[in-house]
Amino acid sequence: MATSRANTKVIVVGGGGTIGSSTTLHLIRSGYTPSNVTVLDTYPIPSAQSAGNDLNKIMGIRLRNKVDLQLSLEARDMWRNDDLFKPFFHNTGRLDCEGTEKGIASLRRQYEDLIDAGAGLEKTNEWLDSEDAILAKMPLLQRENIKGWKAIFSKDGGWLAAGKAINAIGEELRKQGVRFGFGGAGSFKQPLLGDDGIACIGVETVDGTKYYADKVVLAAGAWSPTLIDLDDQCCSKAWVYAMMQLSPEEATEYKNSPVVYNGDIGFFFEPNEDGVIKVCDEFPGFTRFKQHQPFGADRPKRISVPRSHAKHPTDTYPDASEESIRRAISTFLPRFTNKELFNRALCWCTDTADAALLICEHPRWKNLVLATGDSGHTFKLLPIIGKHVVELLEGSLAEDLAYAWRWRPGGDALKSRRAAPAKDLADMPGWNHDDVSHEAKL
Repeated sequence: MATSRANTKVIVVGGGGTIGSSTTLHLIRSGYTPSNVTVLDTYPIPSAQSAGNDLNKIMGIRLRNKVDLQLSLEARDMWRNDDLFKPFFHNTGRLDCEGTEKGIASLRRQYEDLIDAGAGLEKTNEWLDSEDAILAKMPLLQRENIKGWKAIFSKDGGWLAAGKAINAIGEELRKQGVRFGFGGAGSFKQPLLGDDGIACIGVETVDGTKYYADKVVLAAGAWSPTLIDLDDQCCSKAWVYAMMQLSPEEATEYKNSPVVYNGDIGFFFEPNEDGVIKVCDEFPGFTRFKQHQPFGADRPKRISVPRSHAKHPTDTYPDASEESIRRAISTFLPRFTNKELFNRALCWCTDTADAALLICEHPRWKNLVLATGDSGHTFKLLPIIGKHVVELLEGSLAEDLAYAWRWRPGGDALKSRRAAPAKDLADMPGWNHDDVSHEAKL
C-alpha cells in the first residue's frame, strides 16, 4: 500500500474548504506524495466561498446515531490533542437552552441520549433545571429573558476558530509541496473521462486547463450539486449571521463565555481576540432555485444555486433576517441592542434528506468520489473527516460509515431534518444590493 500511495495521483476539487482541505491533509499524512496531490478551488485556502472560512463554528458532542457519536468523539480528541488543530479549539463550554414545552422535551431526550451513550459523557454534560442553574453558567444572561428555560451545559463544547484552522492546513500543505490551482485554473468545469466514458481520469477547469489523476474527489460543499448531477440528493441553503464590535472593557467581561444556543432564537459566541461577537438566528435556511444544468444532467433542472459573497460582496441578508438577528441580540445580549452590526452575510451549506454526509463513489463514473452533504454540522469534523475520505479512496472505509454516506436518491433534501422547508431568496427582499441592471452570476 505504501508504494501505491506514493504513486497515486489525486485531485481534490474544492480543496480550499472544510472536507477538501481535511482530505488533502490526510492524503499527505497517509504517505501520498505531495507533488501527486492537486488542490483545485476558485479561491486560495481558506476558500473565500467556503462555509468553513468563518470567524467561528460551534463545537460539541451530539448524537443522532452511532456514526455521529463516533465522529464527534474522534474530532474532539483531535481538537484537543493534535498540534495542528488544538490552537483553534476554544473550550469555553456550550449551553443549549430551550424555553417551550416541546423544545424542553426534545432537549431532555438529547440529554438522556448523551448520558446513555456509554462514552463517559455523563461526566461532561449537566442538566440545568432552573434559571438559577443557567445563570450560574452564564451570569451575563438576563433573568427576565430566560423565564422557564432549561438547558444542557456541555463542558467539552465551545467554539472553533474556523477560518484560521483551515488556513493552518493550507500552510502545512504548501510547506509539504502540494500542488494548487486557483482562479480560472482551479474552478471546476467538468470531469475528464476515459475512452469508455465511465472512468474519471482528471478534471478540466473553466480556463481550459486539464489535470490528470487516478482519483478525483469532489468536495465543493454547497457548490457540489451545481457541478455534478447528484440526483437531487443535496439541496444548498444559506444561513445568516452578523457581527458586532465590543469595546475592550466589554470584550473582557464576555471573555470565556460559553456558546449559548436556543433552537427558537439562535446563538452567539464569546468575542474573539479583536472583540468581535458573531450572532446567528435559527431557522430552516434560504434556497436560491434556478434552472441550471450540472455535468451529467441531460437538461437544465431546478437546483438551488449558491451565490458567492466573495463574488458579490455587497450581498447581505433578507430584511426578515435583520429582525430575527435583532431578536437574538435582545434576548442574549440586550445591553448591545443599539450596537451597529457589520458583516451581515449569507453562509451556504448543502443539506441531504437525512442530514448525513454523501461520501461515496459516483455510481456513473468510476474513480470520481463525492465528499459533500455537510448539512450544516460538519465543520467540527475538520480534523478527521478527511481520514475517512482517504479510507474510501483505498477501499477500507468501515461498513457503518459507508452505509450512512452511501448514494441514496429520494427523500426531501429541501426540508431535511429541519423544522420546515427552506424559503427561497426570490421571495425574501433586502439581501441583493446589485445595481438593477447587473445580471447576477453564479
